[in-house]
Amino acid sequence: MCGIVGYIGDKRAYPILIKGLSRLEYRGYDSAGIALLQEDNAIKIYKRQGKVLDLTEFIGDASTEGTVGIGHTRWATHGLPNDVNAHPHSSGDGSITLVHNGIIENYDVLKKELIKRGHVFKSETDTEVLVHLIEDIKEKSGVALEEAVRIALNEVHGAYAIVVLSTDEPDKIIAAKKSSPLVIGIGEDEYYLASDATPIVEYTKNVVYLEDEQIAIIHRKNGMRIISLRNKEVSPYVQELEMQLEELEKGGYEHFMLKEIYEQPRAIHDSFRGRLNSKEGWVSLGGIKDYEEQIANANRIIIIACGTSWHAALVGEYYFEDLARIPVEVEYASEFRYRNPIIRKDDVVIAISQSGETADTLAALKMAREQGATLLGIVNVVGSTISRVTDAGSYTHAGPEIGVASTKAFTTQLTLLALMALAIGKRRRTITDKKFQVYLNELEALPGKIEKLLESDDYIKSVAAEYKDAQNALYLGRGSSFPIALEGALKLKEISYIHAEGYPAAEMKHGPIALIDENMPVFVIATQGHNYEKVVSNIQEVKARKGKLIAIVTKGDTAVRDIADHVIEIPTCDEFVVPILATIPFQLISYHIAVMRECNVDQPRNLAKSVTVE
Repeated sequence: MCGIVGYIGDKRAYPILIKGLSRLEYRGYDSAGIALLQEDNAIKIYKRQGKVLDLTEFIGDASTEGTVGIGHTRWATHGLPNDVNAHPHSSGDGSITLVHNGIIENYDVLKKELIKRGHVFKSETDTEVLVHLIEDIKEKSGVALEEAVRIALNEVHGAYAIVVLSTDEPDKIIAAKKSSPLVIGIGEDEYYLASDATPIVEYTKNVVYLEDEQIAIIHRKNGMRIISLRNKEVSPYVQELEMQLEELEKGGYEHFMLKEIYEQPRAIHDSFRGRLNSKEGWVSLGGIKDYEEQIANANRIIIIACGTSWHAALVGEYYFEDLARIPVEVEYASEFRYRNPIIRKDDVVIAISQSGETADTLAALKMAREQGATLLGIVNVVGSTISRVTDAGSYTHAGPEIGVASTKAFTTQLTLLALMALAIGKRRRTITDKKFQVYLNELEALPGKIEKLLESDDYIKSVAAEYKDAQNALYLGRGSSFPIALEGALKLKEISYIHAEGYPAAEMKHGPIALIDENMPVFVIATQGHNYEKVVSNIQEVKARKGKLIAIVTKGDTAVRDIADHVIEIPTCDEFVVPILATIPFQLISYHIAVMRECNVDQPRNLAKSVTVE
């Protein structure tokens, strides 16, 4: 969840670290800090509770010299978010400094033993235990820094991505990872380290993604080598970044979230570009081409995900069962891995994750791998761990998503799930040629229809203004729109801090209807389709209890307009793509309400973009 940066080379490290932390702040913003190795070989540490801006204000005109440094932006796990618990953390004698993303699970046992040996701790963090352990090993064994790190990591249990400096070896940085991401950028006689590629792309396109239980020893003059936790040499695999620097800027928008909402026409087009052709009547996903037969013959499909990606998985269940006629189970990855689930060799497990680094999803994949299932991934970040540990999969091509609340990543996940279901349905001959062609046409028309829908933003903003002071909200949908109700409620909770719940519309009578009164806004998806009349009946029930009704309807609808307090029209479309189109108004409503409530839209409290700890 935390963000790590590092630099070693001939440039001043400070501006590189601060800019890198700003780009990684979506990963955590409880506190931030940097450590600079200065010319006298002393390590200068600055850290502060709050955001990166608070850190820079705290540093002010203080010395920031040095061409080697590390930085960290924190999402608190062990210990309160304060100055003392902020990273970096140092050894007792101050010679070793470390930043860490992850959780050391056996930190308490290690800490008690280190205290017996005379170590004194200043913070409540598990990270400080690790740096003291490295110090203890280095002092007692007299080994080099990388060997002390390697021995220490063989004693810890849990997840980590770490970067380590030492005054004893000032021309060296040590990095290592297990279950938390770490990427190394390779420049001209210089190296950049980060939790993901966003801080690196400005300086180099050549990167190495560390694999689990690998340690990188980076020397200013001697270059980089990689060893395993068992001390075996590893040949680094250098990849070229596809990311563009301008994708990381707001581009004139007030917030990244709004920018990313408006990027959805382009993102969805990029997700199906080259993968479907409505004129020629085909769908082809190169990433799963070699596994289509296994998917088509699967006993069942298990989709695992967390958060917003889990809502996408629920829509995927409708797509696969309707179009491909394969049984689907959707699981929270965090629950799946602890339930001793039954997984067979003819099952296909699909993992969905924007970052491709979600800890629970990765652990669930490992379990499924041990049971012999075929593993597929749907991720956005190229080179991410899930993309590397699965047998096959497809990238969504949404581009970098900086706002913590997912928008374009979600709609591109839906697009890719629709493409997969169409491809497998065609292969299994469970979809008619006529319906197949209709759905191809609908997908190709999506970008234009979303652009048209975004023209209603001013009206949607006026609707949002009516409900910005609500304390609770209810979201209703039927069929494949029910997951969109869940997603709409999640967005409102995430960024405006209004309590909201999503329900199947028919389930309203089984409890939630008791909450409805004249102060309760009820958002309902009431678009044309085979559930339309049923949803209209649910709407009547809401109005009979004086609820405030905001309905997402198909353009030209009159029946719901006569009942609802507000209607938001989406372009005429087949209900196959309603989940994608109906998502957009809910995103905009949540965004505008959050802005009106003066919430931090891009960095909501207590949240982080990528959940890389359990």
